[in-house]
Amino acid sequence: MKALVTGGAGFIGSHLVDALILNGAEVFVIDNFSSGHSSNLNTAAALYQLDICDSQVKQLIKEIKPDVLFHLAAQADVGRSVRNPAEDARVNIDGTIHLLEACVEESVKNFIFSSTSAVYGNVEREIITEDELTSPSSFYGFSKLAAECYIKLFHKLFGLPYTILRYANVYGPRQLPKGDGGVVAVFLERLNSGEAILIQGDGEQTRDFIYVEDVVAANLAAAEYATNTAMHVSTGISISINSLLDTLTKIHGAPVETQLTDPRPGDIKHSCLSNKLANNLLGWQPVVPLVEGLEHAYRFSK
Repeated sequence: MKALVTGGAGFIGSHLVDALILNGAEVFVIDNFSSGHSSNLNTAAALYQLDICDSQVKQLIKEIKPDVLFHLAAQADVGRSVRNPAEDARVNIDGTIHLLEACVEESVKNFIFSSTSAVYGNVEREIITEDELTSPSSFYGFSKLAAECYIKLFHKLFGLPYTILRYANVYGPRQLPKGDGGVVAVFLERLNSGEAILIQGDGEQTRDFIYVEDVVAANLAAAEYATNTAMHVSTGISISINSLLDTLTKIHGAPVETQLTDPRPGDIKHSCLSNKLANNLLGWQPVVPLVEGLEHAYRFSK
C-alpha cells in the first residue's frame, strides 16, 4: 500500500507513520513543521516539506499516486482559531479542498480525515452519538465541520471514497503542551518543571481521553476500506479535568500547586463520544486504559 500522510511529523501523524511502515506500507509525508518536528519522523518515510495549500501538493499527489491519503495536517488550537479565524479557515478548509481536488484527479481509493468532537459544540448529553446535531462553539470546530461537508460533497459529486474519524481528546508521547487537546501534555510539562498547574474554569469540565496508539489503530482499520461516513474514535468514558490531574499527581508521586484561571472562549463544558459505530463498521475498539496511557505519557515526558 502507498500511503500519503499530511501532518506526518506531528503528534498523531508520526505515530501513524511508524505503524504504517511497521505494517509494510510505502509512506510519504507532507508537513510544513508548523507544529510537527523532524525528530518525530520515521526515517523510512519520504518527507516533503510543504504547506497543504502549496501549489506543488497537487503535482506531488499526481506523482505518488497514493492508495490512501490520511489527512491529519490542521490548525488544531481552539484559542488560535478564535484569534485568527481566517488562518484557521485557510488551513482547515482551503487546505482540505486542495487535497480533495488532487485525490479526485488521481482516483485515490480512500480519503481518511482526522476530525474532532469540537464539531458538536456544547451538547448537554451524557454521551454523544454520530447523529447528534453539529453546532460548533469555536472557529476550529466550524472549520473542521466545513471540511467534513466538503469531503461528503466530493464523494457525492465525484465519487471520492472517504472515512471521517472524529477524535475525542488524544494524548500520549510526542504531544505538544498547548491547546485544549493537549491538556495532558500541558499538565506533564508543569509537573516536571515544578510550576503551578493552571486549571481553566472550575476544572469540572469533562473530556473523553484516548491514547494515541488506539487512534492509530482506528486509522489502520479505516484504511482497509472506505466507509463513506463519519464515526467517533473515543473511549466512551468521561473524566473531569480535576480527576485527570488527581491521577497524574498520583503517578508523579508528589503534591502540586494549582491555580484556577478564566475559561477559554469557545471551550466546551462536557464531551464524551460513543464508539459503537467504529466498533461495528471497523471492528475497532480502544485497548489502552487511561491510567496505563498516562503512565506511558509521563515516562516519555521525563
